[in-house]
Amino acid sequence: MSTKLDTILAAAHDHTQDVIIPNVDAWNEKKSWPRDASDKAGAAGLTGLYAPEEWGGQGLPLSEGIQVYEQLGLGDGAYAFALSMHNICTFAGCGYGTDAFKEKWARDLTSGRKLANFALTEPQSGSDPMKMYTRATINDDGTWTISGSKAWVSLAGEADIYFTVVKTSDAPGHKDMAMIAIPADAPGLSFGPLYDTPSYSFLPMSEMYLDNVVVSEDNVILPIGQGLQGSLMAIDIARVSIASGCCGLMQAALDTALSYSKNRKMFGGKNIELDGIQWMLGEVATDLEASKLLYRKAAEALGSPEGPLMAAHAKRFVPDAAVKAANTCTQVLGGMGLLKPYGLDRLSRLAQMLRIVDGTTEISRVVIGRALQKRAAGLPDLSVPKGYGEQDEASAQVAAE
Repeated sequence: MSTKLDTILAAAHDHTQDVIIPNVDAWNEKKSWPRDASDKAGAAGLTGLYAPEEWGGQGLPLSEGIQVYEQLGLGDGAYAFALSMHNICTFAGCGYGTDAFKEKWARDLTSGRKLANFALTEPQSGSDPMKMYTRATINDDGTWTISGSKAWVSLAGEADIYFTVVKTSDAPGHKDMAMIAIPADAPGLSFGPLYDTPSYSFLPMSEMYLDNVVVSEDNVILPIGQGLQGSLMAIDIARVSIASGCCGLMQAALDTALSYSKNRKMFGGKNIELDGIQWMLGEVATDLEASKLLYRKAAEALGSPEGPLMAAHAKRFVPDAAVKAANTCTQVLGGMGLLKPYGLDRLSRLAQMLRIVDGTTEISRVVIGRALQKRAAGLPDLSVPKGYGEQDEASAQVAAE
């Protein structure tokens, strides 16, 4: 582990203990993004994890930077998710943006002075980006005019710029897709009512509407033909980041159950001494260790041919394990687990949210299933042993009669 990573992980842990945990309930009560908290995250170096040092970033590889969300997830998974999306956009802007874009935006994004978010999903399409109706057309002066709508845009109305995936023609497919960064103050950009999101109501989410929004050609992050490919890479990073945050959530749930059960007296002893409690929490502990290994291996694979599949494995397994962990730890506390001060109800809801965002568990299963089909095609055919096939056919004939 690099010295820089040690320092950043320590900063993330301190941010969780000093900023997130003491305040997250108040954030949810207020139902607004805690800009002072994300400002502190920026000052701690948590908002430019993968961006080059020359633009004020930390210059960490994805495999290292993604571990930050495990620390932030100890405090709140939705907060970790929002910062992960900001870091992905900052990575894209600093890595693929035009020189003019970087000069204007890079240092503000890496410092956290300005926040970014990603807009891909549309109201009618869900997980199918091929059904995209947002259109961008180039004007004679080189500017772009964009019209359409996006759904499930996080940091809606709070972010300063939105990295938006668009189509540039009515042709089917993805070869005409691009990614354009749209500033929040662009005329014609607006947002719908905030979604009602219990247990992470401080994270604003809504639909985003684009009515003839005009932006400079300097704001094209990925040119025509590269929009979908870049978006899928961003989603893979997001999926592994979510798995990382889920590990923090699982640790928080487990620690809550351990802290409670070590002192709770029942049946002549303490809960933690009961075999049943030990087995329940032991299973959570094993799932947590497996989840850490899986997301870190997936993080190392990002950018390689194995990256999408490994991201799918991580997104399929780890959030499911987090849901199970939150529910199990709630059960260990019994009726007390339902009380708000213990926070397990919030963790359960967050785990369920993290199962869904950036590709549901079922979408990950589709990715894994397709990979298995390709593997099966390359394996030798497995013939039925002599005699078995005839017997099966005879049995089928008897059944038919």
